[in-house]
Amino acid sequence: MKYVSILGSTGSIGRQTLEVIKSFPESLQLVALAAGRNRQDFLAQCLEFRPLVVSLEQEEDAQWLKEQLARRGFYPEIYYGLDGLVKVATCNQATVVVTAVSGAIGLVPTCAAISAGKDIALANKETLVAAGEYVTALAAKHKVKLLPVDSEHSAIWQCLHGESKNSVRRLLLTASGGPFRQWEQGDLAEVTPQMALQHPNWAMGKKITIDSATLMNKGLEVIEARWLFNLDFDAIDVVIHPQSIIHSMVEYGDGSILAHLGMPDMRIPIQYALSYPQRWTNDLPRLNLTELNGLTFEQPDTQKFPSLALAYEAGRMGGTAPAVLNAANEIAVHAFLAGQIKFTDIPSTVERTLAAHQVVTPSGLEEIIEVDGWARRQAAKILSKY
Repeated sequence: MKYVSILGSTGSIGRQTLEVIKSFPESLQLVALAAGRNRQDFLAQCLEFRPLVVSLEQEEDAQWLKEQLARRGFYPEIYYGLDGLVKVATCNQATVVVTAVSGAIGLVPTCAAISAGKDIALANKETLVAAGEYVTALAAKHKVKLLPVDSEHSAIWQCLHGESKNSVRRLLLTASGGPFRQWEQGDLAEVTPQMALQHPNWAMGKKITIDSATLMNKGLEVIEARWLFNLDFDAIDVVIHPQSIIHSMVEYGDGSILAHLGMPDMRIPIQYALSYPQRWTNDLPRLNLTELNGLTFEQPDTQKFPSLALAYEAGRMGGTAPAVLNAANEIAVHAFLAGQIKFTDIPSTVERTLAAHQVVTPSGLEEIIEVDGWARRQAAKILSKY
């Protein structure tokens, strides 16, 4: 039996993780849950799964939850805020923590879970983007597994299984290209949040959907892959694959390319992260190769979508640059979703924030968090001038 904590249970990944847990009651048991502001759905999750430890973002929501659960005779430990995320991440009974919160808020509780000896089913890519060197070293120190949940990283992880790292020539991360792949560059300034939230293949949260439209999501995945698989950026390429059937590939020195194919369904990589090293049989929809109309591939257009190039640049700069990239992007995406800036202002805000930053090698987690805060303030300052 594996005992699971989930950070971000009312988001897309969190909900699908709960579906997986329900499908394998003899193998998986939920012990702790944390969410943001969606208290009604969170209440329903608590009543269905009866976790031991729970947390919400705001104190007033946590108090409301306590009253609602008490009326029903259920009394778990209830917390709120960042401390609550840490409590859920370090729940004594948990053996694996699914980090499904969006953004750098996942960094502190993920590190706390690692220090507590919990394996990490990693869906929060920002953790490795902002603090990849620190987090991977911490995981090695505590002998903790970092189990990829992103479909692309799960695909690479599986294609690497049983192979020598020395035989790897490059990783090929696939990207759908988003909804504006075929748009003219000059038209992108007219993109609205509603347009950008219509991803052609995947149903995801708002922030990651916007990142997919700008290709920043793929840039963040490049940085994450560098740390997960300990390869240089020159050995990590991105290829546009609009059908989202091949989730990623690994090219070996002998010319062979191993690819992972499957339906665009996040429950598959979530399940593998929780079942590893086993594969469990499920009833999810199957890929029918004879029904495919073809698999196509393109080079990414980094002039039209500069966020991908910015991510490579920040990754190669190293030090605090990726944390700045990530924080500035979060601020810009939220401003776009609020209708405050144009779609094309997102990468320009990130670029200008990076240009204002003096890159250093962080001494530890506290300095990374300080840099993250600086980047958010700097990005907000830039946004105020649009």
